Amino acid sequence: MVLKNTEIHLFRHGETDWNVEGRFQGLEISKLTERGILQAQKLGNDIKDLKFENIYCSPSLRTKQTAFHIWPHQKKRIQYSDELLEINLGSMEGKLYSEVKENDFSSYDHFFNKPHLFSLKGAESFEQLTKRSYEIITNLSTLNMGRRIAIVSHGAFIKAFMTLIDKKKIHEIWDPPFMDNCSHNIILFNPKNLFSITRFAGIDKKTN
Repeated sequence: MVLKNTEIHLFRHGETDWNVEGRFQGLEISKLTERGILQAQKLGNDIKDLKFENIYCSPSLRTKQTAFHIWPHQKKRIQYSDELLEINLGSMEGKLYSEVKENDFSSYDHFFNKPHLFSLKGAESFEQLTKRSYEIITNLSTLNMGRRIAIVSHGAFIKAFMTLIDKKKIHEIWDPPFMDNCSHNIILFNPKNLFSITRFAGIDKKTN
């Protein structure tokens, strides 16, 4: 199917054990809960009639599991890229939110409330994450010009990208809408290298 623009369907992974426990995930290994598996299976059913030219995925276990449950008969078609990984959180990864809040309140506060100030040795800043997300999605969109593609990634990664193309600032990354597990976003990319949002975190955007 040839389209005028590239149609990007961007999905967050399903619920994980660390989402439930309230742990920082980043690059660390967490796995889908039973609820997360059901979320991915429901998403797969909801989009079963959509045909994707290419399917891309972060190589994290949680995103791979999500993709496998969305497209159980297309596992061999899934392509992985480290550029789609979640934000690197360095020493915060695997720790409970409450633990970081108690022992390193500045990092906790900056991550959740002042993301433009988040800076931790060995971790990625939101500015770096935003740049990485924009570059890889632009590259994949250009490579697939005029086609429909799917990308399975992570909450902060997707929020950083969507915030940028929504013409907002890094300090607004956590503003609504919330990127729920298995949220479905749709973005168009035109030949002039411009993105436009048609669905943001499952909410269809009104067009004038």
